[in-house]
Amino acid sequence: MGFSRAELETFRDCTVPDLLPDPLNLLFVGINPSLWTAATGAHFARPGNRFYPALYRSGITDTLIDARDGYSESDLAQLTSKGIGNSNICPRATARADELSRGELLAGADRLNRLVAERKPKVVAVLGITAYRSAFKLPKAQLGKQDSPWPGVQLWVAPNPSGLNAHASVDDLAAAYREIAKAAEIIVKHP
Repeated sequence: MGFSRAELETFRDCTVPDLLPDPLNLLFVGINPSLWTAATGAHFARPGNRFYPALYRSGITDTLIDARDGYSESDLAQLTSKGIGNSNICPRATARADELSRGELLAGADRLNRLVAERKPKVVAVLGITAYRSAFKLPKAQLGKQDSPWPGVQLWVAPNPSGLNAHASVDDLAAAYREIAKAAEIIVKHP
């Protein structure tokens, strides 16, 4: 399946439901859904996004998930059976994350605080250092494990997997995700 630019634009400002299995061991938090993600309902679905290639290369998933047409039952089972969920700081779909306002990022931090308090995942991994710094008012934050504002929940920040982020390779992302998955006590097969 493919989408024209005009078709994708019809999904601007739409939201995508969070993927929240029970138990929720590891919650990956993106910045916001892409238009492609909004069109398919599958997180990190845009072709060129490196989230699923990094999960596979890290040993977290057994097969490479291809979400560009939405999730298959087996793709969802790979994630939910391990307690891996997906959410976003901001729920509004845009073509680029830089279309979000600072106010939306701050409101997104409040939204995430409520979600974590309700669902109590073992680990939260925010994917995108710049958005994390803005949303949580921590301008000097670095990648890696953070001081968590949530009792009993570890907080990590990893690079954004968007194809627009040239600062991190798939191998860099895989290494970060592997460390985060181990913190969440998710069994990682040796890559």
